[in-house]
Amino acid sequence: MWKIALAFVAFAALAIFILSKGGEIDMGGEKHGADAIHSEPAPVAAPAPAAK
Repeated sequence: MWKIALAFVAFAALAIFILSKGGEIDMGGEKHGADAIHSEPAPVAAPAPAAK
């Protein structure tokens, strides 16, 4: 039983370490509306010229 508890603690510590190294991580759940967008939308590429 103690091995299961030790494995859980080790896995939880590893998960917290990985999440802390990941930068800005929002654990707040699903977002909707204007507040959900954090970055600029990708620019639209210009259409390729038509071949003649």
